[in-house]
Formats: sequence, structure tokens, C-alpha cells
Amino acid sequence: MKSFQENFQKRRVLTGYFSVVISIALVLFFVGILGLFLINTQRVASHFKEQIALTIYVKDSAKDIEIKQLQKKLQLDQGTKRVEFTPKEEAAEQYARDIGEDFVEFLGYNPLLNSIDVFFNADFVNTQSLEETKTSLEASDFVSEVVYDQPLVSLLDNNIQRISLVLLFTSALFIAIALLLINSSIRLSIYSKRFIIKTMQMVGATKSFIRKPFILTHLRLGVISSLVALGGLTLVLFELNRRFPELDLTAQRLEIGMVYAFVVLLGLGITGISTFFATQRYLNLQSDAIY
Repeated sequence: MKSFQENFQKRRVLTGYFSVVISIALVLFFVGILGLFLINTQRVASHFKEQIALTIYVKDSAKDIEIKQLQKKLQLDQGTKRVEFTPKEEAAEQYARDIGEDFVEFLGYNPLLNSIDVFFNADFVNTQSLEETKTSLEASDFVSEVVYDQPLVSLLDNNIQRISLVLLFTSALFIAIALLLINSSIRLSIYSKRFIIKTMQMVGATKSFIRKPFILTHLRLGVISSLVALGGLTLVLFELNRRFPELDLTAQRLEIGMVYAFVVLLGLGITGISTFFATQRYLNLQSDAIY
């Protein structure tokens, strides 16, 4: 009978610890996810900016040497990421595939022009810089037209900072919620042991002596929760990197390390502080008040 009661009590304790670990790990996991999104906001924005092309349409009268010189000049510019030349024959084939009809055969000639697509580094993709480049290129006699997606550039310029601020505010709010949730889980765990705390106090144990094992136990639970959360974060990070290799999400090792360290410190800090105040509360209660 005694063995059964001991096993039952052990299972209750383990179940309680398991629920604390899972609840803390889930909260830390979502905090870490928000942290990863926050540090990668600029990288994602830069990726989209670098996909915007400034297209230069070249007149049929342009000489090959002029086109090559322009390409070389653009490639040497510090703001240029890459330059791609598209002959009008290739452009016609692509357009025919898109519309499902050979318009060159129908018209009897190819109305398209040779073009040069210029992709810039993210820092140079803004309305002012692109307008200056456009004006400069249109001054060339052999350039027919220079175009880019101005509404998209303006949208990115106006919303990237706003999105970053919203994400930062959301992260701060979620951390506050995390503090409350983890604190509640630990207080419930300590609440179930309030009679043990009061019994130890009644037989002469000091407050620090009583607090110490509770704090150490919950710090260990905080470490386990942090490791579980970091394992989940790592799986998510590598899966996202596998699905979107162009973003290269794992390249920011220092920033990712900082997020991981923050998750661990948050887990240890909240568990340690919450356990201290939760035990202190029951240590200060009168014996008849714990009921």
C-alpha cells in the first residue's frame, strides 16, 4: 500500500514537472520564433528589393559595342548586384510562350527591343536613386526607354519600417504575456507544495533553506524547457532555409546566437524569479491562511 502511494505521488510530481516544462517550452518557442522573424525582417525586405529590375530598352540602331560598354559600366557600379541582357528574339519567344500564340508570325516582324535588366543591391533600391539612374540612362541616344516598378518600390520604402515597428511591438507584448504565463505555471506548481513548505518552516527550517531546492529544481526545469524550445526553433529555422534557400536565413549566425541566448536567459530568469516570489509568498503566510 505504501509503495503504491509513493509511486502515485512520484507520478503526480513528474506529471506536474512535465506540464511546467511543456508550458514554458511552448512560450519560449514562440518568443524565439518572433525573435527570428524580427532579425530577418530586413533580410527578407532586402531580398524582395533585389528582385526589382530596372529595364533598359535599347533601340535597334544601337551598336553592339555601345550595348556592351553600357553593360560593363552598369556592372562596375557599386550599387549593381547583377546585369542581364535579353535579346529581342529571346524576349519574343518568352512572350509567345506566355500568351500561347506566335505574334511574330502573325505581325510579320518582331516589335520588341533588346533589353538590359539591372538588379541593384537593396540599399540602392529606392525611388530617388532609381529616378536618378533612369534620367541618366535615358540621356543616351541609343536608349529607347527605361522603366521599373515604381509603385512596388514606393510600397516597400513606406512599409518596411512600419512592419518592423509592428513586429517589435508584437514581440514586446508577447514577452510580457510569456512572463505572465510562465509565472502562473510556476505559481501553480509551488501551490501544490504549500503544505510541505509550511511543514518545513514549522520544524525550524530557515526561509533560504526552504527556497533553495525549489529554485534549483525550477531552474533545471527552465534549462530543459529552453533546450526543448531551442530544438524546435532549430528545426523550424532549417526547414524554412530548405524551403527558401534564396533568403539564406542561417547566414546571420551572430544574430541567431543572440536570439538563442535570449531564449535561455529568459527561461532561467523567469523561472528563478517566479519561484523565489512564489515560495516567498507561502513562507510569509500564516499557517491557517494556506487553506
